Amino acid sequence: VKGSFFGLHCLWQASGGLLAIRRALSRACPFTAPRTSMATRKRDHLREIEERVQKQWAEQGTYERDAPDEPKEKVLVTFPYPYMNGRLHLGHAYSFTKAEFATRFQAMLGKEALLPFGFHCTGMPISAAAKKLNKEYEEVDEEDEAEDAAAPEAAAAEGKGEDKSMYGQFKGKKSKAVAKSGGMAQSDILRAMGISDEDIPKFRDPMHWLRYFVPYGYLDLQRFGSCIDWRRSFITTDLNPFYDQFIRWQFRKLKAGGYVKFGKRPTVWAIGDGQPCADHDRSEGEGVGPQEYTLIKMKVKTLPEEWKEKAGDQTVFLVAATLRPETMYGQTNCFVLPEGEYGLFQMKNNEIFVCAERSALNMCYQDTGDLGEDKKPQKLLTVMGKDLVGLPLSAPLATYDTVYVLPMLTISMTKGTGVVTSVPADSPDDFACLRDWQTRANWRGQYGGEGGGGNAGGGKN
Repeated sequence: VKGSFFGLHCLWQASGGLLAIRRALSRACPFTAPRTSMATRKRDHLREIEERVQKQWAEQGTYERDAPDEPKEKVLVTFPYPYMNGRLHLGHAYSFTKAEFATRFQAMLGKEALLPFGFHCTGMPISAAAKKLNKEYEEVDEEDEAEDAAAPEAAAAEGKGEDKSMYGQFKGKKSKAVAKSGGMAQSDILRAMGISDEDIPKFRDPMHWLRYFVPYGYLDLQRFGSCIDWRRSFITTDLNPFYDQFIRWQFRKLKAGGYVKFGKRPTVWAIGDGQPCADHDRSEGEGVGPQEYTLIKMKVKTLPEEWKEKAGDQTVFLVAATLRPETMYGQTNCFVLPEGEYGLFQMKNNEIFVCAERSALNMCYQDTGDLGEDKKPQKLLTVMGKDLVGLPLSAPLATYDTVYVLPMLTISMTKGTGVVTSVPADSPDDFACLRDWQTRANWRGQYGGEGGGGNAGGGKN
């Protein structure tokens, strides 16, 4: 049937045929112990009855529902489309029984009860898994090429000179990224599903996931004895033009009614794919949403000499991210990580932000700045946190006209901007750190501060 996955019926029928042959061979095998046959005799008898009845249902179209000739009460039961990046499991079966039993019960009451079934294939998980597998192969190939270049004679002697133009047989070697992260390689995940090493390379193509897992889902649900009208089954991609047009129709109606509008909103964004990454589209990190911060712009009052040429007549700010903007009246100083790497990043409105590169990248995707040709924030200069210590700043809403930059050893460069504004009256950590720098002259000496206070000692704060 055009527009559905029934073009794959031949594969399912072949699978059923192979399974039947395997069962017949296992029963006829002379090496099967009689005791094992006796142990499964009752189960095999029930399976035979089950398969015979299910075949009869299919031939008679028992669960096929057409529009009735005369008015009749109708019931439509649906089940959340399972995602086809793997086989159906016991959790699917348990949840599906609720839809299955409800449909059968309504049919027994004389109603026209319809249970269609869909397979979820849109979204990013399948695409991301295929890309991950491609990356693993590319990194393994690079490592192999490096090994071959380093020891060509040894490689030839060990038979490593095979034709790499083949669509690869997986070699079981972890990629650098996987080895460093300690995570499970995508090839290992597929292997754990029972997929052979010879078939794993095929999953580099996202479409192969649909060709492989959807027929298995259909076969498993048939064996489950489900009362699905399989004529009304579908997959959720543009490979099914009927379902695709149905979704387009929905969005056109919603847009015409003013319920859908184009615009911008905070979301988790996949930079590599250039699109939002919703909760169930992620291979990890479900439940993580955008964290809203208020950016505190602290103007650098006196620029270091090496900054002046880069900055020109632009204004330079150290920027801190805070969840408590209402406490900014109590600012006494700001903190940076001495060993952290910061940058001077070009932003819009003739402004330069001093912060961690990760935060500058995030801000560029929020239209605070423009990305360069390399899709990275435009860095004018790289500076270490220890070089920022002692800078005089003008902090908004602060009581003091000038606050200074001090070191803090517990700052995370992957959280916020890497710059932390200090409000000791509200934060015990800020208070403790500030008192340490005020009272410990040997600490201040490490960063050029004077024994009595100075820029780094907190005496002016």
